[in-house]
Amino acid sequence: MLNLLYLLLGIGLLTAGGEVLIRGSLAIAKRLGISPLLSGLLIVGFGTSMPELVVSVDAAINGQPDIAIGNVVGSNIANILLVLGLCAVISPLAVSPLSLRRDAVVVIAASLLFVLLASGRALSAVDGMIFITALFSYLIWAYWTEQDKSTLSGALHEAESAEIEKIPESSLWSAIAVIGGLALLIAGSQVLLKGAVGIANGLGVSEAVIGLTLVAVGTSLPELTISVIAALRRHADVAVGNILGSNIFNILGILGVSAILQPLTLKGRVLEFDQWIMLGAAFLIFLFLFTDRKLSRIEGGVLLLGYFTYLFISFFFIES
Repeated sequence: MLNLLYLLLGIGLLTAGGEVLIRGSLAIAKRLGISPLLSGLLIVGFGTSMPELVVSVDAAINGQPDIAIGNVVGSNIANILLVLGLCAVISPLAVSPLSLRRDAVVVIAASLLFVLLASGRALSAVDGMIFITALFSYLIWAYWTEQDKSTLSGALHEAESAEIEKIPESSLWSAIAVIGGLALLIAGSQVLLKGAVGIANGLGVSEAVIGLTLVAVGTSLPELTISVIAALRRHADVAVGNILGSNIFNILGILGVSAILQPLTLKGRVLEFDQWIMLGAAFLIFLFLFTDRKLSRIEGGVLLLGYFTYLFISFFFIES
């Protein structure tokens, strides 16, 4: 029971920290004259992945590669199957900007890069540098292509930043929000990891399983919050774009930083099962976006069913 409380407290701290950090960062960016486009692309799109970043880096430094890698792989699976599935059930997601299909291709490419580099059963510092280089290449490409607002591509990430309300007014409060958000993230990661490891030991399952499921869903709450709000407001492009951008950053940014700080060893189940689910989910969302250019309620139901099936198989049929 205590470990469950640690887990829930950690998730709460991570969620609050991510929200406060994003709001403070957006306020500072606005005062510095940074464009809404760049703010949406970097601060909102990647800011929602800060809980995953802090947890994975913390786990890597503390010699828990199963949680570090499982958190990223599990979050990417949850983002597509759970978050987008739920959003599509709430409101069918009709998408139009070419950037969404571009990002869907990049999600597949990043997933394939992970599969390729993970085939050596470890992610080294060199692999981490490859991930980071790919991330910066994507950012340059994305910013260059999204400056043309005539195709609605550039307006997408500006709309993402507009989804965040109640941005601090003063510079002092903005700075406090950033510092406080980082502090909450760090504290939350410590508490979450303590609870996750305790639950894994208590249930007799591996840290990989906990990282792929409980930790992954917990750190995906910022993406869930923003995407559900966007879906309720009929801002389908924001809901989908937030998830695609987050998945790109999870693989290229988080695993890149984590591997540079501490080489990560991969265990059997991620190589044999989970990475293929992540890759399959990426191809599935790509297929949905390229065919009907929307996610219908039926397709959302298929995604949700796929996620719950994945959880069931993970806990009862796949060896740790």
